[in-house]
Amino acid sequence: MTRAPSAGTEAPHGRPARRAGRGAGCQTAGQHHPPRRAPDERRRGVHSDPGDAALRRFLADPAHLTLDLRTATARTAKALGLRHAVVYLVDIQQRRLVPQTAVAPALPVDDSLAGWAYRTQSLRVEESAAGGGITAWFPLLDGAERLGVLAVDEPSLTASSLTRGRALASLLAMVITSKRAYEDSFVRHTRTQRMQLPAEMLRALLPPRTIGDGNVVSTAVLEPAYEIGGDAFDHALTETTLHVAVLDAMGHDLASGLTSTVALAACRNARRSGMPLPELVRGVDEALSSWLPDKFCTAVVAQLDLVTGVLRWVNCGHPAPILIRDERLVIDAMERDPDPPMGMPSLLTSQARRTHELALKPGDRVLMYTDGVVEARTREAKLLGLERFAYYVIRATAGGELAPESLRRLIHSILDTQEGQLRDDATLLMFEWRPPPKAGPAHPRPRPLRPG
Repeated sequence: MTRAPSAGTEAPHGRPARRAGRGAGCQTAGQHHPPRRAPDERRRGVHSDPGDAALRRFLADPAHLTLDLRTATARTAKALGLRHAVVYLVDIQQRRLVPQTAVAPALPVDDSLAGWAYRTQSLRVEESAAGGGITAWFPLLDGAERLGVLAVDEPSLTASSLTRGRALASLLAMVITSKRAYEDSFVRHTRTQRMQLPAEMLRALLPPRTIGDGNVVSTAVLEPAYEIGGDAFDHALTETTLHVAVLDAMGHDLASGLTSTVALAACRNARRSGMPLPELVRGVDEALSSWLPDKFCTAVVAQLDLVTGVLRWVNCGHPAPILIRDERLVIDAMERDPDPPMGMPSLLTSQARRTHELALKPGDRVLMYTDGVVEARTREAKLLGLERFAYYVIRATAGGELAPESLRRLIHSILDTQEGQLRDDATLLMFEWRPPPKAGPAHPRPRPLRPG
């Protein structure tokens, strides 16, 4: 005897199946039967994957908000149906990838497949070190900021496991970004030596190394990482504008660090209050002269219009930025007579701050730096110099290297030739304007010829 289909299934030809037993084919008054899915809906994958349900339950549970990174990684990987995952974060000098969620050795950024994934921001795959499986290395990215990599071990790789690995990397990047501001374990694991007080003070205020959106990317590095005192940088995005600044305070002590800190805070305060560029710089002058009247700092403060590409900047006694266009250094493109440094010197003159303008072209890169960069000496005991510095960036750009990776390699080349000891703080900030291509004019389709 043929058994009747169970409730909730469908009979042949798409007709609803009757429930076997008493009352079959009847519907109680007021009872609602949800619509059944057609067979073609199931073939299209309308039904949720069980792993997705497990992940939703995990995220819906408020308890996950207080989990440490190790537990959160393990439970999220399990909810996604992944066998094993380990988070590696890059150290402060971007030389090593340090494991955070497992006992494992640190990996070199410059000589490992994990480092390759970090440097190129792309997936890399290799045989598992433990054998019997595959390890996929996913970059951990918070927007444009490189945090580290995620290692996912699986018996084999499929399209589904790769998708789930990318989802896990995205989720964990947000978790790390939200927790590292107040959990010191992240900081301790990514430092290789004790940080001096001026550097600790400034590092607490610095923004992420890299920011960006579909129109622009801005990236910066600062060395020596553990002993900086007077250098600082800032960059921020609004819907229409990129704001950037590079500062270099007088001296190399706690007072110079305090000078940069006050200047950085005053710059942000004015920017967030909506002040135009000249008034923003004036606000920094007044803050320094009020709180630190015997201190000053040089700076370049700039704003890039993301729609038009117009760059506006004020140079307060600082080295002029350089422009790289079509893989060439544009000589003196941003050379202008500088204004006095920020602080009391600017208040001793009646001359107003001058704002300069330059129209960028898509793909242009602008580099801002402190004098510690060009004063660094090479192995031949020659100053690195502006042209040598620009040539390095041009060569990296021609090779298709990402902007954050270009600066990482450049600052390491400087440090390696100095045996880790710079004559002065060295800060680099580079941004690239890359707006989406404009749609060309629509060409009308040719009309077919009609018979005469």
